[in-house]
Amino acid sequence: MAIVIYTPLFTLKYVELRGNTYLTEEQITDIGRIHKGEPLFQLQTDVVTQNLLHDLRVESAVVRRRLPDTVEIEVTERKPVATMACDYGYLDIDRNGKVLSVYKNLHNVPIPLITGMELTNLYIGDDVTDEYVRKVLYFLNHLNADTLNQISEVNIARPDAVVAYTNGSVEIRLGQLDRLDEKASLTDDFVSDLKMSRHTIEYVDFSYEAPFIRMKDMPADTDNEGDKS
Repeated sequence: MAIVIYTPLFTLKYVELRGNTYLTEEQITDIGRIHKGEPLFQLQTDVVTQNLLHDLRVESAVVRRRLPDTVEIEVTERKPVATMACDYGYLDIDRNGKVLSVYKNLHNVPIPLITGMELTNLYIGDDVTDEYVRKVLYFLNHLNADTLNQISEVNIARPDAVVAYTNGSVEIRLGQLDRLDEKASLTDDFVSDLKMSRHTIEYVDFSYEAPFIRMKDMPADTDNEGDKS
């Protein structure tokens, strides 16, 4: 058996990665404590997996050996989907409410800012437990990437009248945080169509089952048409 383990034929030469966007091969092999040139059968896949999961940036990992000289690693990275104000500055949160990073001053990031409340006593690695924040995270996570990049803010000051804003300041009135899968799909369609629209849109209201769009030049009394659903 020792001959099989230590023969050069079964020496680790290659690392094949899938799922990584931000983490490089060098970072992943360093986190996993993987060393090219070591005997392939000495590499304990369960230990490498646990090493990877101890890093906050890794949500899940699958590690496999592939004869004669390769280890395959599939990772799911934690990605920030929103920023929120906290008692000492700002923090970035992933889709599950995990705090990924904290900083004192707000900087330009291509993810939405959740406004209307401030988080307290949370630090890197902690989980956000607020019900409304977690529902907003669910909504944001179910938007496609192009739509998410077009959302600048989600205001939850009134949990029964939540409003998202596009980068062009168009309101997306979500109302209560219910029917989130449906509202995410509607938001995807709306933001996609918005790029092609020749009209100036003030807001879209998804709080009703029959969505209502208001143009900026539309008479004010037509706002009530959404109540007819």
